[in-house]
Amino acid sequence: MPYDLTKLPITSLLRPISDAASVLSRLDERTARSPVGPGFLERMHFADACASLWIDGELVHLEDLVLHDAGADIRAPTRELTIARDVLRSRRRIAAQPSGWALSPDGLRRLRGEGSRGDETGEAATPQFDQPAEIAADAIGRREGVEPDTSDPLAAELAAIDAVLARSDAAIAEAKTPRRGAAREKEPLVYDLDWDEDERLNEWRAVIRETDGLPPVLQSIIALDAWNDLQVLQHAPWLGRLLAAETLRHAGLTTAAHLAAVNLGLKSIPVERRRHRARDLRLLAIVNGIIAAAELGLKEHDRLALARQMMERRLVGRRSSSNLPGLIEFAMSRPLVSAGMVAETLKVTPRAALRIVEELGLREMTGRGRFRAWGVL
Repeated sequence: MPYDLTKLPITSLLRPISDAASVLSRLDERTARSPVGPGFLERMHFADACASLWIDGELVHLEDLVLHDAGADIRAPTRELTIARDVLRSRRRIAAQPSGWALSPDGLRRLRGEGSRGDETGEAATPQFDQPAEIAADAIGRREGVEPDTSDPLAAELAAIDAVLARSDAAIAEAKTPRRGAAREKEPLVYDLDWDEDERLNEWRAVIRETDGLPPVLQSIIALDAWNDLQVLQHAPWLGRLLAAETLRHAGLTTAAHLAAVNLGLKSIPVERRRHRARDLRLLAIVNGIIAAAELGLKEHDRLALARQMMERRLVGRRSSSNLPGLIEFAMSRPLVSAGMVAETLKVTPRAALRIVEELGLREMTGRGRFRAWGVL
C-alpha cells in the first residue's frame, strides 16, 4: 500500500518543525566552529549506533562497541554488537560522502550491501586474481615448473598438502572477488522471498521525490515515517533513521560533516508514541525526537568544551615533545579509551600509556583491575 501524502497534519506540526530547525541550526553552527567539533561528531556516531539498537529492542553497551571498533574486544562479539558496528560504519560512510550520496541509487545500493566490495568510502575493490580460481589452483597444485622429488618419500604427501592449500586459497579469493550483475541468492530460512525490497524501496523514493520543496525537517520526518510504514528492508530497519538524518543534511539544514543523531533523540521518546497507529502522533513524536537529539548534542558539546579546557591546563610547563596533547585529542574523539588503544595511537608502550593517562587525570569508567577504560570528566 503506497504512503499517502494527501492528509498531512501540517497545522499541528508547524511549531515543532520550526523549533527543530532552530535548535539543529544552533548545534550545527556551534560544532562547525568549535575545537571539539570533530571529536563531538565521532562521539555522536558511537552514541547514535547504540541508541539505534535500543530502539530496535536490543542492548549494546557503549564500552563494548568502542572496544569492538578498535579491535580490542574482551569477549566474543554478539549479534547485537555486530549490528551496532554496521550502524556505526554506515554513519561514518554517509558522513564521509558528499551530501545526498546516501539518497542516490548508487548510495542506497552500497548501503544495502549490494555494491562491489570496497572500503568505507565507497570505492570498489579490485580483484586480487586475474585468472579463474580453478586455473590458479591447478597451476599451483601441479607446481608448474618444479619437478617432484621422487627420492623423498615425504615429497608426495607434501605436494598433496600444497595442492589442498592452493585450492582453498583460490576458493577464498574467488568468494572475495566481486561479481557484478549477479543476483544474490537469499536463504528462505532468513528472508521472506515474497518480500520485494526493490519495489518497496522504489515506493519510498517516490515519497521522497513528492516531498521535494517542503521544509527540511518535514521532509525528514515523512521520510522516516514512510520507511517504517512501508517496511522497506527486512533486516535493516535502522537504515531508514540514518537516511532521515541524511535528508536533513541534503536539504542544507546541517553542514556536510554533521549527521544528526536521530536515534539518540528517538530513544527518549516513549515507544507507544513512536509506533502509534495515528500518523499525526507518530510524526509529532519524530519531531520531538529530533529536538531532543539536538538539545542533547548541545549539552554534550558544552561538556566536552569545558573538559578540554580543564585538561589543557595540565599542559602548562610541559615540554614540546609531551604525549599529553595527543592523548587529549584522542580522548575527546572516543567515549572511552583503553591502555591498548592509547598505546597504539600514540606509539608508546602500554606502561607509558598508563602513566600519561594518570597524568592527564582521566576518569576510570569500568571499576575493574584489568581491561580498564577511561573517559573525560
